[in-house]
Amino acid sequence: MKFLCDVHISLKFVKAIENLGYSCVHVNSILDKWHTKDEDLMKFADENNMILISKDSDFKNSHFIKVSPKKLIKINLGNISNSELIKIFSSNHLKILEIDKSFHHFLIEVNKDAVSIIT
Repeated sequence: MKFLCDVHISLKFVKAIENLGYSCVHVNSILDKWHTKDEDLMKFADENNMILISKDSDFKNSHFIKVSPKKLIKINLGNISNSELIKIFSSNHLKILEIDKSFHHFLIEVNKDAVSIIT
């Protein structure tokens, strides 16, 4: 399973995903770094079969309208600490793995009390 993190996702979170044994790239290390346009980021994720992780609702809208990004985790947690976000992700990564194996495109929304799957 491979992840691509948007600009508002911390590098500490990227490292935590890698520590779980997954590949994870932050936008700041590819393309035009933090200047990368959303369309280019989605295209990169789709072409490389990556799950895009973002807090940006524009990606959710694009997922429904254009089915791009094909695989999206939308973080709906506001300004929580990195530690809390890492804890939530760590406790749900096996669910995400199963979804990734089962569906070609999906949206997962991460809220404080629930992880919702929309396929």
